[in-house]
Formats: sequence, C-alpha cells, structure tokens
Amino acid sequence: MSRIGKKPIPVPEKVAVTLDGLLVTVKGPKGELSRTLPEGVLISQDQGSIVVSAESDKRKSRELHGLSRTLIANMVEGVSNGYSKKLEIVGVGSRAQVKGKNLVVSAGYSHPVEVIPPSGITFKVENNTSVLISGIDKELVGNEAAKIRSIRPPEPYKGKGIKYDGERIIRKAGKSGKK
Repeated sequence: MSRIGKKPIPVPEKVAVTLDGLLVTVKGPKGELSRTLPEGVLISQDQGSIVVSAESDKRKSRELHGLSRTLIANMVEGVSNGYSKKLEIVGVGSRAQVKGKNLVVSAGYSHPVEVIPPSGITFKVENNTSVLISGIDKELVGNEAAKIRSIRPPEPYKGKGIKYDGERIIRKAGKSGKK
C-alpha cells in the first residue's frame, strides 16, 4: 500500500472540492481546476479532508493510489497558493522581455524567439535575465518552464544558456594547450 496515498489531503476553508465519480473539481481564490482520475481508486470526502484509497489489491490499482492522491493535493495547493518557476538567462546579449502576454527571448540566435503562453500561465521578467512563470496548474507551469529552457539549454563549458534558478551546471574542462 502506498505511504503517500494513505495520507489524507487537508482542504483549506477557502477551497471547495466537488467529487463526481472520478471527476474532481477544485475551486479556490486563484481559480478552478478539474481532472478525471484513472479507474482503480476510490475518493471520499470527510469534513475538511479528502481520502484516496486503492479500489482493490491489484497492481494497477496500487500504482495509481499515490499518484491520484498527489494530483488532488497539487490541485488544492494550486488554487489556494499557485505555483511558480524561475529561470535565469546567462550569457552576453541574452535577455528576455514581455510584449503583451507573450515572452520574447533573445538567446544568441539570429532572431528573437517568441513564446505564447497557454491560458492560465503568466510571464514576468525581472532585470532582463530572470523569468518567472506562474499559474495554478503545477503540470502546466513545469511544462512551460521546460519549453523555455529548451530554447537554449545551458552548455557545460561556459555555463551559458537558460537554466532553472538554483540549478547546478556541471562544468567541463576545456581543451588543454599544446606543450
């Protein structure tokens, strides 16, 4: 049995959770999220908490137990506090700016790369080199941050590129000189 799946999910007062079979809808001050969970789990709601349990002792049901609990917990956290990821742009001449809702990244190519945000995602640029991606859906925020990082991933020799805030780039030694 999943250790993560056993834990009940506390629901804050300002968040409303609606269960309709396997469809879970969570409304909060930041917005609303809904998700259909896979078959094999049972969801019940007590006063102030949600409990997820495995439907049977079969392998598939046990696999989905902890996953389903974590997905619901992320939805509750997202509509109450929201999620954000910070990226840093390293390199001479590399910078980012927001035009309207879109993010324009100059990362050493012959043209600037424009990133159009999906609904529910906002971009914020501080001092031209740090980008903040925020929204209520944890999965969407992480995917959008990964897309922006893939424009110019950090290279191991000089460390130039787009990296996550706090990411450690393992550096390589360059060529050794002739003797």
